Amino acid sequence: MNTDDLLNQIAFIKEIDKVKYIQRKTKLFNSDRCENDAEHSWHLALMAIVLAEHSDEPIDVLKVVKMVLIHDIVEIDSGDVFMYDTLKSHDNTDEERVAANRIFGLLPKKQAEEFISIWEEFEAGETNEAKFARSMDRLEPLLQNTSNNGGTWKEFDVKYDKVYEKKSVIKNGSKSLWNYAEGLINDSVEKGILKKD
Repeated sequence: MNTDDLLNQIAFIKEIDKVKYIQRKTKLFNSDRCENDAEHSWHLALMAIVLAEHSDEPIDVLKVVKMVLIHDIVEIDSGDVFMYDTLKSHDNTDEERVAANRIFGLLPKKQAEEFISIWEEFEAGETNEAKFARSMDRLEPLLQNTSNNGGTWKEFDVKYDKVYEKKSVIKNGSKSLWNYAEGLINDSVEKGILKKD
């Protein structure tokens, strides 16, 4: 056993406990409590396992699970940026890159390189696994907002066009999940919980 590697891994495990304290804007299903990043990542991992058959392309489900479990760890340093934030881009990759190097850098070199590579692959969104992982990341808050009578859409006055644009990423990983999501978006407009300009 390499004691240094073990100590580095334990240091990483302790550091990522901070993910549990990062509050998101979206709320739990049928709830007024905000979700944290750890809950979000756990939910996406289970969604990826349950919904894997809906991927348009063959995927390595374990790799997708790894992606969704680590994709928001960088927010320990960079913070969570609300998807519909009008002042700061959700794609704050420069800050996140610094965070990824620091946090994943706590791990032994080989593991650090693997985690950074998986995180980069998710961010690029080009592989089958990344496309499906990003579909999960966009679907979960949609399900939350529809369960909460508009949720953050109402709270932050987010309009249909912006929701449609952000959620359309789902179709890159799964046409069937996009068809379902698009139906939810349109139903939300009909119910008056999502406004068109």
